[in-house]
Amino acid sequence: MSHIQYTISRSGTYYYNRRVPKHAVDSYGQFIRQALSKDPLEAEAFSKRLSDVLEGAWSAATDAPAVNISTIIASFRPRSFVLSEIAEEYLSLKAIDERPPRVALSGFISLAGDRDVSQYTREDAKLFVRHLEMKGNKTATIRRRINSLSAILNYAYSELDLEKRNPFTRLFIQNEGDDVFKRGTFTNEQLKWGYDKALSSGSTVKLLMPLLGETGCRLAEIVGLRLDDIDLENKVIHIRPNSARRLKNKTSERVVPWVGYAKLATEQALKQADDQWLFPQYIKAGHCYATHASNALNKWLKKDFGGQTAHSLRHTFRDRLRAVECPMDMIDQIGGWRSVGGIGAGYGQGYSGVQVSRWLRLVSISLVHCDTTFNQVID
Repeated sequence: MSHIQYTISRSGTYYYNRRVPKHAVDSYGQFIRQALSKDPLEAEAFSKRLSDVLEGAWSAATDAPAVNISTIIASFRPRSFVLSEIAEEYLSLKAIDERPPRVALSGFISLAGDRDVSQYTREDAKLFVRHLEMKGNKTATIRRRINSLSAILNYAYSELDLEKRNPFTRLFIQNEGDDVFKRGTFTNEQLKWGYDKALSSGSTVKLLMPLLGETGCRLAEIVGLRLDDIDLENKVIHIRPNSARRLKNKTSERVVPWVGYAKLATEQALKQADDQWLFPQYIKAGHCYATHASNALNKWLKKDFGGQTAHSLRHTFRDRLRAVECPMDMIDQIGGWRSVGGIGAGYGQGYSGVQVSRWLRLVSISLVHCDTTFNQVID
């Protein structure tokens, strides 16, 4: 027996058990008996909701079709999603670079399993951190992986209406920040020598140096450019997501004027472009392989510039703008950085193309001047 109306309990399971009114017997039979739940509170809630549905159906016209009781009960149960499923939904809605969250997701699932999102615990999250530490990952890398997973779970808990603390919230990483490598920067003489070398080398990958160094763009933003992103008439490039690569964040989408060496490098790159992509050799099967370009470019940069990398060009670019006292929100707009200038920086339409171009011309490496001292050292 059961104290819950219209239910009986058998072997720990509560069943909906009710006699059917005479006028509905042809559609439902004389009795309805359907498993509800092992949990008494859940069974009571399901019983009440099912009764409301049935009584509504039975009070309708006699020729109304019978309701599917199994389907009705299934609809009472909360949505259940394994992590990989909700992650796909999250990524399909977010205009972000999918690679970092997918790397984090793959590593976590291989360690903790692909389970219902409600089942993950704080210990699962801590285990993942310890695993990354033992593999020798930098603390900044670990933090990025944690943030990716935390964002996915926040989305899941919100969509599934789960009152659950995110297991990745405020996770401690031992000695976080102590392993930060202070990335070097290029001198103007090094940039000038490198740009000239790139333009005269006939190497497509070396053209990336002046393109990155004079625009402040991320490598994937340049390598993934489509031809229709390049406005030859107005001398600007449109940094926007496309079918081969997404952008890092919303502020990454922008228009960047090109001046000086960036213009020359673009014109050379266009000579080897196909009918769709500026760097077609790095677009395979509809995906932008910026890592391949990075490896090739870094091999040259590390050899000729004392260990500098492609990303050092972006850091150098920001420092060059700071050196001429460019406003911080202008720097953020040019480079597509998330604004660090406070709440007010997010309001308004931003700076015009003319204003942006003026600052880029101010810091651009001269096409004429050359410091021969660096050439002599390199040669």
